Amino acid sequence: MANKLRIKLVRSVIGTPEDQRSTVRALGLRKIRDVVEHEDTPQIRGMINKVSHLVEVEQGS
Repeated sequence: MANKLRIKLVRSVIGTPEDQRSTVRALGLRKIRDVVEHEDTPQIRGMINKVSHLVEVEQGS
C-alpha cells in the first residue's frame, strides 16, 4: 500500500499568484491550519513542490 502524506497549510495564500492559489485549493486546503491526507504520488509531490513555501508535509503510515 502506498504511503500517505499529511499536508498542512501554514501560510496565507493572500498575495500569491493565482496558479498557486489553485494548487492549494486542488489539494483540498481552504484555511490556515487545515490538514489533508493524500496518497504519496508523483502528481501530489509536484503540487506540494509548487507551494512548498505555504505548506508543511509529514509522512503518514
